[in-house]
Amino acid sequence: MEKDAEILALSSVDRFIDILNSLADGIFISDAQGTTLWLNKASENLCGMPKAELIGQNVADLEEMGIFSPSVTRLVLESGKPTTTIQLVNSRGKFLVTGHIIPDEAGNPELIVAHSRDITEAARASSQLEETVALLKRYSEELQLMKREANQSSSQTLIGNSRSYLALMELIKKVALADTTVLITGETGVGKSHLAEQIHQLSERSTGPFIHVNCSAIPETLIESELFGYHKGAFTGANHSGKIGLVKMADKGTLFLDEISELPYHLQSKLLLLLQNKTFMPIGGTKTYTADIRIIAATNTNLQELVRLGKFRHDLYYRLNILPINVPPLRERKDDIFPLLHHNLQKFNAKHNQKRRFTSDVLDVLHQYDWPGNVRELENLVERIVITSKLDEISVTDLPEEQRSIRELEEGILTLGSLSLTERMEKIEVEFIMQALRIHKTTRKTAAALGITQSLLMRRIKKYGIALEDEGDA
Repeated sequence: MEKDAEILALSSVDRFIDILNSLADGIFISDAQGTTLWLNKASENLCGMPKAELIGQNVADLEEMGIFSPSVTRLVLESGKPTTTIQLVNSRGKFLVTGHIIPDEAGNPELIVAHSRDITEAARASSQLEETVALLKRYSEELQLMKREANQSSSQTLIGNSRSYLALMELIKKVALADTTVLITGETGVGKSHLAEQIHQLSERSTGPFIHVNCSAIPETLIESELFGYHKGAFTGANHSGKIGLVKMADKGTLFLDEISELPYHLQSKLLLLLQNKTFMPIGGTKTYTADIRIIAATNTNLQELVRLGKFRHDLYYRLNILPINVPPLRERKDDIFPLLHHNLQKFNAKHNQKRRFTSDVLDVLHQYDWPGNVRELENLVERIVITSKLDEISVTDLPEEQRSIRELEEGILTLGSLSLTERMEKIEVEFIMQALRIHKTTRKTAAALGITQSLLMRRIKKYGIALEDEGDA
């Protein structure tokens, strides 16, 4: 009997209200039209308004006032079923809110009871956890990058102190971490192939293969089979067992397509398919294969001009040009010449068991030189003079004619004596033209280097009686 009395006491309305008001969770009760009927103290505090002002208000109006967003009661009435959502209440915090339907005796919705629990701290902790995970991921990537940088070969071609070099190195690090297509542009000899390999070594694909394909070195009739492979019997003379192409060999690694401008037009669509879908079909095949590869392309040609001329697919160009990198020529980063000279001197001294060293005159001459062949020309020059120098101290007389002519021109200007200004200028012009002809070999290239038209250059050559060597592509 006592137990029944306790249950009867608890079932009284006042006692039941006391119980609901003691809860830390919010209780919000509405009718089937969304009109507020009652709410406990926790819900009143969350809403930031007296209960008397809330009762009688429709939840749609309270939602519009910004008291809570979204209204779970409205969502329940719209869906006709219990609903749980994350609700922002009075801009104070985030709450997990569930709306329950209380039916009448006929089973129709009579009341909507919304139960809310504060999850602001949990959401903040979750956000902090996500930020921490993202931060740890970034630190992990940077540590891996530093490790891969430390493991790189010390014989790197890209060396320097110039602002453009340092900017290039920063860009390389960012590009290496982004596993997408790269297009490297720059003059012949700037080190595009080495740069591609450096990107590979700094990337997460560094443990995979690096396959270098020179598109200009493979005959047009063979390049498709070299790239994509073929099945047995695909064509006359084919290996009876077929052949795995370079694309498949680069799986899990990097495929470097050097001189991409030389890729035949009819193969550009197959390369586009490979870039878009990572799929390809060998010659003689009937099904496609996938290749998990990253493609890096390089060219010293203006691809946009080739697109304009209809010699290069515009869709392939835009697909290649996702991450463009332009490597400036050596003449535009003069501050890198000394570091490159000393690096290569040490390298070739070690290779040829020598102890050569540069004089200050040699360094001055080489610093003024324009290096039309860029880093490759510098490397070849240093190796040549390490081998051919008569003494350990490399002098100007040990340099090839192209470089010596710079010093000779300077000395000639200083010893022009009593010549008139016109005579001096003509003498200097002759020396410049002759020096440029020695370096560039043809009148077309010489005129371009001097910034004049070929016809003007020919008039100057005729005027000064400058002898020309036979040239095939003047």
